[in-house]
Amino acid sequence: MPTALVIGHSAKASLRRLGPWFNGQGLDYELRFGGDGLPDSLDGYAALVVLGGAPLPYEDDKFPWLPATRALTREALDRHIPMLGICLGGQLLAYVGGGTVEHRKFKPEHGITPITLDAAAADDPLFSVLPATFPMTENHVDHITSLPDEAVLLAHSDRSPVQGFRLGPNAWGLQFHPEISAANIAEWDADDIRDVEADGFPWAEVLDRDSRYDEENTRPSELFARRFADIVLGR
Repeated sequence: MPTALVIGHSAKASLRRLGPWFNGQGLDYELRFGGDGLPDSLDGYAALVVLGGAPLPYEDDKFPWLPATRALTREALDRHIPMLGICLGGQLLAYVGGGTVEHRKFKPEHGITPITLDAAAADDPLFSVLPATFPMTENHVDHITSLPDEAVLLAHSDRSPVQGFRLGPNAWGLQFHPEISAANIAEWDADDIRDVEADGFPWAEVLDRDSRYDEENTRPSELFARRFADIVLGR
């Protein structure tokens, strides 16, 4: 079965629900925690998926495997290997391509957030499966503040001008988290809850909103994941 390399920035990182959806389409994956070391190249892999994490994409002192992650991102772009970057992964893709990522340039986003497609999404191989507006989970204080010149903007939110974009024919960056369900958010630890509330998001309201929109969030997330797998598999 073709295999995607998945890079996590925490020893507890996971594809969560994306994993079974990928498998259901015939795409396997290998999850590697960057701190344990990363492959020298994408040889043998059908795709690259980079998950979220705490640092900015250039804070190598905090996450010393970021240079290797950027190199694999650059390889995916140069070789047109399908890539999906989620949150920090999307920021890394933008940064590698020549865009900018800044800390708290805009207001933070936590929990379920309405996402709106831009006009170019209608013709995009991946984003065209999504409805015009849809709720997705957010959890970030860093933002993509400018895209690479050749990038195509695909989605935005009220607080983030870049929620989704494509770079090249088949590399996509996301600010939102299609892998996170309401059940996942309910498991966030005390440190996460403290940070969310410090940014002005009462935890009880976050949980209530995520629960109310869980079904409306799950449907487009599954469509999105299965479509990415199909793209990887050449369908």
